[in-house]
Amino acid sequence: MVTDRDIVMRGVAEERSAGNTTVREVMSEHVYWCFDDADITDAAKIMAKHQVRRLPVINHDKRLVGVIALADLGRTDEEAAKIALEGVSEPTDDPRR
Repeated sequence: MVTDRDIVMRGVAEERSAGNTTVREVMSEHVYWCFDDADITDAAKIMAKHQVRRLPVINHDKRLVGVIALADLGRTDEEAAKIALEGVSEPTDDPRR
């Protein structure tokens, strides 16, 4: 998965040229996800645990049906947003999370 954070952390911060950098070099190494019928709080906990601001959403056929972002939680469930934000805000030494 490639996010704006991935591009900034490894593209811009490491002074890589966009024309000489592949997606594989800047993408997140691990993709965490949730099912489309998951509870919002469960999605927030996954985001917090893995310190991700966006979470792919799949159906039970394992097809991508959307992405839930921290901003989406903030608009729909203040408690879930707080859970996710606290985890995402923790310092990490791993920029590829």
